[in-house]
Amino acid sequence: MTLVARSRDRGVETLALDSPATRNALSAALVGELADALTDCGKDGDVRAVVLTHTGTTFCAGADLRDPPAPDALVALLRQIVELRKPVVARVTGHVRAGGLGLLAACDITAASRDATFAFTEVRIGVAPAVISLTVLPRADPRALARYYLTGERFTAAEAARAGLLTTYGDDVDEALAPVLDGLRRSAPQGLAETKALLTARVLEAFDRDAADLTALSARLFATPQAREGMTAFLERRDPVWAL
Repeated sequence: MTLVARSRDRGVETLALDSPATRNALSAALVGELADALTDCGKDGDVRAVVLTHTGTTFCAGADLRDPPAPDALVALLRQIVELRKPVVARVTGHVRAGGLGLLAACDITAASRDATFAFTEVRIGVAPAVISLTVLPRADPRALARYYLTGERFTAAEAARAGLLTTYGDDVDEALAPVLDGLRRSAPQGLAETKALLTARVLEAFDRDAADLTALSARLFATPQAREGMTAFLERRDPVWAL
C-alpha cells in the first residue's frame, strides 16, 4: 500500500501523506517512503520545488505509537527536508500534532487553512518534543514555544503564524500559495538551491550540535514507565494516572 501519493504540475512535485486511517502518523513505513520520495525529487532535474501535503483531516498526528520510526530515522528525514537543494512548501488543510510540527518546521515555506489546529502533545504522554526541536527551536518564537511545549494545548493557525511556525494562512490555502509557487517556478534552480542553503544554515548547525543528544533523550524517555502509561492511556482513550 502506498503511503505517499505523488503528482506533478509545472515543475512542482506534490507529496501527499496518504494514510488517513492513522491520521498520517509517522510510522516506520511512512517515514521510509517519504524519504525515498524526497530522494527522487532531489535527483530529478525537472522538479523545481516540492509541496508536502496530506489526505484526510490531519496533516500528521505525530509518531505512530503502534509502529514508531527509530529516532535516528526521524532525524534523518527532518534533515533531508532541510538539506534538499529545492524548496519544500508545506500545505496544511487539517490538524498538526507533535512530530507533525517537526515536519512543518523543516519546510522552507508553510501555509495552512484558517481552521487548522496545532499542538505539541508530547508532555501529555510523558515525553518531550526532543527530536523535532532540531527544526522547531531555530525557527519559532521562544516565548510561544514555552507555553505550547509545556502545556500541550491546542493553538490556532493565527497563533502558529505569530509563533513563526507558519508563513501564511487563510480561508483558501491554495489561493495563499499561488503567488509562492508562481515565484518558485520563475526562479532559477541554482538560485533557489544556494538561497535555501543560506536560509537553512542555522537549522543545520542545530543538527550538527544537538542531534545525537536529542535522539538519545527521545529513546530514553520513551522507555520510561511514565511514557508507557502515557502511550497506553492515549491508545485506550483515557486520562493518564497523573492527570488532575
